[in-house]
Amino acid sequence: MWRWLSGSTRDRWHIRRLSSSIRHRVVDEGDWSYSSEWWDPASDGHTIFRKVSNHGNGIVSVATSPASTPSVEQWFQTEKWLQHRYTKMHPESNRKDEQFKVLGYQWRTLRFNDDTRQSTVKVMAACQPSDPGSVILMQQSHCLAVPYVKSMVSVGLTALASSSFDLLQAVLGKKSMNILCIGHGGGTIPLFLASKIKGARVHVVEIDPVVVQASVEAMGFPSFKPTHRFIWDETLESRISIHLSDAHDYIQKDSNIYDLVFVDAYDGNDIFPCKLWDINGDFLPNLVNRVNPVHGTVVVNLHSDCDVPAGGDDSPFFQSLLPLGKYVQKVCRAYKGHFGEAFTVAVPELCNITLVACKGKIFDNRNLLLSQLASKSNLVESLLNLKFSCLDYVKRGLMLVK
Repeated sequence: MWRWLSGSTRDRWHIRRLSSSIRHRVVDEGDWSYSSEWWDPASDGHTIFRKVSNHGNGIVSVATSPASTPSVEQWFQTEKWLQHRYTKMHPESNRKDEQFKVLGYQWRTLRFNDDTRQSTVKVMAACQPSDPGSVILMQQSHCLAVPYVKSMVSVGLTALASSSFDLLQAVLGKKSMNILCIGHGGGTIPLFLASKIKGARVHVVEIDPVVVQASVEAMGFPSFKPTHRFIWDETLESRISIHLSDAHDYIQKDSNIYDLVFVDAYDGNDIFPCKLWDINGDFLPNLVNRVNPVHGTVVVNLHSDCDVPAGGDDSPFFQSLLPLGKYVQKVCRAYKGHFGEAFTVAVPELCNITLVACKGKIFDNRNLLLSQLASKSNLVESLLNLKFSCLDYVKRGLMLVK
C-alpha cells in the first residue's frame, strides 16, 4: 500500500513527471512511465472483483485496465513458451488442437473501500481457442509496478547480501532461504521472490481471506488448479505457503527461523496496526526470536506522516524530511530498539519509506553502510536479473535510525 505525494492531483502528477531520480529503462515493464495506464485520476478502470471484508479492509475490489506492453509482436514467443510448458506436462495431448493464444495483458489494481490502492500487478490472459473455457490468468512475477515494492525488494536483498548470507547459493537453489511476508495484497513480493530465488521458501501471513481470494481470482496469483499448474515452475506450489492468520498470533506460535521478513500490513483505513510496532508489546520480541541471529533482516513499508515540500522530491530537504515525522520515528525506533540496527530509505514518486532492521551488525556509520550496500547492489541486480537499478533505490535518502 502506498501514499501519494501531497497537493492537488494536478500538482502531484507534475511533481512525479519532473522529479524522478530513477532513470527510465524501457525493458522494465513496471517502469513508472507506465503508471498512467493503471492509475488515472479521471478513471477508476473496470471493476472485476468486489466483496465486503470482515477483517477491517471494508470493500475489497480489483479494477482492470489495458497494458501497452509487451507489444503484440512479442506475444508469439509467449505462446511458444506456453505450448512447450503444456506439452511437457501433457505429452498425450494433440498439439495442433491445443495451441495457446495470448489474449492480452492488463493491469490489475487491488483497492480497499474503492479508494486506497493496495497493490498493482500485470497479468497475462491466454486460452486454447478450441476450448473457450480454458482462459488462464498469469501474474507477471518479474513486473514490479509500484516503486515502494521495488524499494523493499532492493534494499532488503542488498542488506541481506551485505551480511553473511550467501544469496548466490539461494538463487541457484543450493541453499534454503526462509522468507516471511506479513501482508499478502496482490501477492507481488512473495511471487517475485519465489520465482527469482529457487531456494526460497516463502510463508505469507494474511488475516483477510477476501484479499487472498481477490489475488487468486482476479490478479493471476497461482491457484495451482490442475488445469493451470503447467504454467508455473513445478516447485513453486511447495515453496509458497499462505497462512490465514493475524500476524501477531502467527508469530507467537511460529517455529520457523527466517532469513528475511517483509512487513506491509495496512488495513482498509490505511493504518499500520500499532501492535505490529508497539515497543512495549510482544510482537517485536517474538519477531526477533523468529529471525536468524546472525543475518536476519526485516523490511517494513511505512507511510510518511510529513507533507511533501512543493519544490519536488530531489531536494536534500525532501530526502531528509520523510523519516523525521513523529509517527515514523516511533516505528523506526521501536524496530531498532529490538533488533539493534536500523536504517531508512525514501521511496521515489511516493510518500513511502522503507525501514530495514538488522539482527547482525553490518555498519558503523552512514557512509560505511552506503558503501557496503552499494558494493552488493550490482550482485543482487545481476543474480535476480532485475530490469531496474537496485542501487538507485538503495542510496535514495538513506539515513540511520538514531
